[in-house]
Amino acid sequence: MSTPISDEGGPLIPMPELTPAALREAVAKIAPSRVPGLTQHLFEATTSAQQAQSLAPLRAFIHSWAVFVEIERHPRRAARLHALERLVQEGAEDPGPALAEIQQILAKAEAETGL
Repeated sequence: MSTPISDEGGPLIPMPELTPAALREAVAKIAPSRVPGLTQHLFEATTSAQQAQSLAPLRAFIHSWAVFVEIERHPRRAARLHALERLVQEGAEDPGPALAEIQQILAKAEAETGL
C-alpha cells in the first residue's frame, strides 16, 4: 500500500456551520454531483424525524454530511480516502490496513468538525 497523503495545501473552503443550508452550500461548491444525494438524505431525515418525533435522524444527517465536507474540502485527504476505498472494493490486497486508514481519516474528520 502506498504512503498516506498529507493535507498540505489547505482546505478549499472554510468549514461551514453545521446546518443543513450551510452544508448544502458547501457540498455545492466542493462536490456538486453530491447535492442530489444530500437533498434526498435531508428529505428522508426530515420525514423520519417527523414520524419518530425525534431529532435523531436530523442529527445523523448533520453528522454524515459534516464529516463528508470536512474530508472533501481537503483535496489530498479526499483523494487518499477515495484511493483506499477503491483498494477495498477491488479486493486485490488484504483490506485490513486500508480499512484501518479509512477509519483514521473518518475519525480525524469527525474530531475536526467537533462531533
